[in-house]
Amino acid sequence: MVAVLLVAGGVLAAGRFPTDGTHYGLWSIVPPVVALVLAFTLRDVIAALFIGIVLGGVISGELNIVQEFLIPSIGSPDFALILLVYLWTLGGLIGLWTRTGGAVRFADWAGAKVVRGPRSAKFFAWAMGLVFHQGGTISTVLTGATVRPVGDRHRVSHEELSYIVDSTASPAATIIPFNVWPIYVGGLVAGTVPVIATQEEAIAFFFKAVPFNFYAIFAVLMTLLVAWEKWPWLPRRMREAMRRSRETGELDREGAEPMAAEELTVLRIPEGYTPSLIDFFGPIGTLLAIAVIPFVVTFYIQGNRESPSLPIAEAFVLAVLAGMGIALARGMKLRDVMDGFISGCKGVTIGALVLALAVTLKSVADSLGTADYVVQTIGPWVSPIALPAVLLLVTMFVAFSTGTSWGTYAVLFPVAMPLAWSVHPEPAFLTLCFAAVTGGSVFGDQCSPISDTTILSSVATGCDLMDHVTTQLPLAMMAAGGAAALYTVLAALIV
Repeated sequence: MVAVLLVAGGVLAAGRFPTDGTHYGLWSIVPPVVALVLAFTLRDVIAALFIGIVLGGVISGELNIVQEFLIPSIGSPDFALILLVYLWTLGGLIGLWTRTGGAVRFADWAGAKVVRGPRSAKFFAWAMGLVFHQGGTISTVLTGATVRPVGDRHRVSHEELSYIVDSTASPAATIIPFNVWPIYVGGLVAGTVPVIATQEEAIAFFFKAVPFNFYAIFAVLMTLLVAWEKWPWLPRRMREAMRRSRETGELDREGAEPMAAEELTVLRIPEGYTPSLIDFFGPIGTLLAIAVIPFVVTFYIQGNRESPSLPIAEAFVLAVLAGMGIALARGMKLRDVMDGFISGCKGVTIGALVLALAVTLKSVADSLGTADYVVQTIGPWVSPIALPAVLLLVTMFVAFSTGTSWGTYAVLFPVAMPLAWSVHPEPAFLTLCFAAVTGGSVFGDQCSPISDTTILSSVATGCDLMDHVTTQLPLAMMAAGGAAALYTVLAALIV
């Protein structure tokens, strides 16, 4: 393998492979594709990601991958935000709950009030996913942390729970778009076609296209049916997970490597401390109040559509501090509080490592022009009737290969909108293409083992990452297939 990589790197460095300046031709897709194939075959995501990064360095001629890719990626503000906020504060909060017993107390309360068994526990998880619909990372973290103790109590396998958490995160954010998604996408598509000239028109177009975001709609509805155990077919691994958890109480398969360590699952409540609902609702309530209320005020009341206040980082930090303050006020020693927080942070170390490599591979894909190559290769060969479905599939592939929906949006929307308008300049057709890109990117982000939402769903629910991916992917593919078929039918009627 090393010899092949060195030969390939030498050939590329010698300029024998043509490139148009924005990509490296077919070589552009090799690193993410190899990483994905190895992740599925080896079931070792860390090794797969590392090999993909090295391969990308060889192809680009940048053999010093640490200086060129790794350090810039993990030193970026975006990665720091995810690491410090979504991983360490999430881990710290869950670790704190192992000392206060707040999450378990909530599970007892929810079980008495709402949940009666595995099906109602899964429905509860689905409903919480819609409640926490602000976006991919925040949704997976909030929903997973909230519903895991309930699911564990009622023998819901971690594969089922992670699927529900992941499938109601980004998909729900795009069909209940009272969040920053329309603002972000609006900035990308404004001015790309005559009928979307301004940011305000672009945001309005996002809302107009919601009923045609078939993948996201199908994903959320299918997840509901799976939760209620009314969906007629489940993949073999998911059926095995359900049977195992119900019959034996084992929430993970034998040999699984859950993304959440023991520090996040074992209760160590200090002697004399009585768990209370305030230990759970205090931090969660603080997080929601700080994150959601400023957004509602600035976006809806003050009318600030371009830069509404969304203090996510502050909300997570204050939630942890609120949990600590409540525990101290209720009599827990400071040492026990800090031990819980530190143990929780230690428990997400593997998740942090996987995420660092995933972010680095995305940087490698960007430098190789992976998305540009895919778009330029497929675009000229598409018929008008097939264009919406093809855009769906292309965005699925790009997002799955790069592990990001927003990154895919940034690359594809400026290309897809003019392409759709040039093929058939009609608003209804443009709406289909817009919705296809929106949904396809969500699919890739949701299902890719190198996506932050996929990783965080596994972390928050304590699931083995590849177990989550392999049990979720067939169901997501069914939703995508239905969406592609419907896009083709509607495009035929319009064109």
